[in-house]
Amino acid sequence: MTFVRPAGILHPMPRPIRATISAAALAHNLLIARQHAGAAKIWAVVKANAYGHGLLRAAQALREADGFAMLDFVDALRLRQAGNTQPLLMLEGIFKSEDVALLLQHRLTPVIHNFEQIEMLAKALDSELGDGTLDIYLKVNSGMNRLGFTRDKVRLAWKALAGNPRIASITLMTHFADADGASGIAAQMRCFNEVTQPCMTPNPAPRSLANSAALLRFPEATRADWVRPGIMLYGCSPFSFKSAAQIGLRPAMTLTAEIVGVQQLQAGERVGYGITYEAAREMRIGVLACGYADGYPRHAPSGTPVLVAGQRTGTVGRVSMDLLCVDLSKIPEAGVGTSATLWGEGLPCDEVALAAGTVSYELLCALAPRVPVVEI
Repeated sequence: MTFVRPAGILHPMPRPIRATISAAALAHNLLIARQHAGAAKIWAVVKANAYGHGLLRAAQALREADGFAMLDFVDALRLRQAGNTQPLLMLEGIFKSEDVALLLQHRLTPVIHNFEQIEMLAKALDSELGDGTLDIYLKVNSGMNRLGFTRDKVRLAWKALAGNPRIASITLMTHFADADGASGIAAQMRCFNEVTQPCMTPNPAPRSLANSAALLRFPEATRADWVRPGIMLYGCSPFSFKSAAQIGLRPAMTLTAEIVGVQQLQAGERVGYGITYEAAREMRIGVLACGYADGYPRHAPSGTPVLVAGQRTGTVGRVSMDLLCVDLSKIPEAGVGTSATLWGEGLPCDEVALAAGTVSYELLCALAPRVPVVEI
């Protein structure tokens, strides 16, 4: 009699692509921010799922921050449910009156940037039972013209908030439009200082000014009481003229994929959808298990850098949904199963973004949920 083993449950191996998230790199980058911040406290910006790195894992790695800044109340509640007790800053404030109960219950600090929010806040605080108070950020539009009170409205907004007995403190805030560019911060700082002067006497109000670019480039002028680093925490540079490595940052996300196919092209043959790339010579092409459905930019042109078996090469042809092609002509040892780095350790995300005509923020935030994540 022959014994037949019962069929077991199969556990399929994941597709050969993964994003590796380094907690040590996140913690290191926070230390770099701390060095520039001086005595100022740090809001670690963890919006957009911590720039694609995962909200809870990033918050754990960045636990030495003084607080966390985000947009969504769902994210704030996730942090509270995970046991996080640090201050949480809601960067777009409240969206409806019901949000005020969440502010009080979970000790959240809203950024107030329009009079509709002031009205919602006042009505809700008036109707909410109890004696709980709120800390508030008042956002000044100093020239970016996105959110915030304009120069002629700041004092009125301040008075409306300061007159509410359930508002414990007001911090003045602005956001720089070109701290990484030619304009710098001078004009916006002049505007901010002028319009907030009445709010600085007799007791100076606390201030929050610096994003990553301002903190790194103009620390003395923008440290104030709280800084708000974002992209630098994830190991990317906010500048086109200074690399992350020059700043001392380490990449927190490394996206890798394996070669799943190899093709040999003759001169004149073409590659991919739209047959946009024509081989000028005999070429060996590797096909990687990564495409725009994984978060790689579809608009990345041929020549966008890729690291294969530790050697630099470039993409060829159009990025498709699940695959992209790279030139293996000078990497004869590479074949099916060889790993390639799309960005991260050894290949700065900033460099890939520049080649693709975008910014590192977009690449990191676009990481798709289907990509397996490995924490180290």
